[in-house]
Parts: sequence; C-alpha cells; structure tokens
Amino acid sequence: MNFGQALEAVNVGHKIARDGWNGKGMFVFLVPGSTFAVNRPPLLGIYPEGTVITYRPHLDIKNVDDTISTWVPSVGDVLAEDWIVV
Repeated sequence: MNFGQALEAVNVGHKIARDGWNGKGMFVFLVPGSTFAVNRPPLLGIYPEGTVITYRPHLDIKNVDDTISTWVPSVGDVLAEDWIVV
C-alpha cells in the first residue's frame, strides 16, 4: 500500500507497518483523542489538579524493545509503497 492507503487503514483502527522495516514487531497505531481531569505528573506539575484537558489524536509506534513512542512519518515513509496492515 502507499501511505495514503495506510493512513486510511490506521484511521479505522488497523495497525500498520512498513514491510521494509528491519525491526520485528514494530507497528504504528492511532491514539484517539481524549479528555480527562489532570490527577498525576507530569501534567500535575503543569496544570492544577482537576483541570480538564484534551489530548488530540496522534500516531504512536510500538518499537522493537516493546516501548511506545509518538511517531511522525519521514519523507521516505510518506513516499513508500511498502505499507502493510498488521
């Protein structure tokens, strides 16, 4: 798939990955937006407890070491044609 098709897939709940990625088990997924009251750090150090904040939807990636990071595609990712649904 191209990146546009992959983005359509991730927007309906699929996990996506590049077939060319070297790391096993890596994939990108959509984190939907949410609204909640602040009750713990690090936000508690920025906002008073109970402040209602909104997290915007964003993409995260599951890394090889099983950690999760926010993810922004590179130009190579956007132009790639080797996207797959996991």
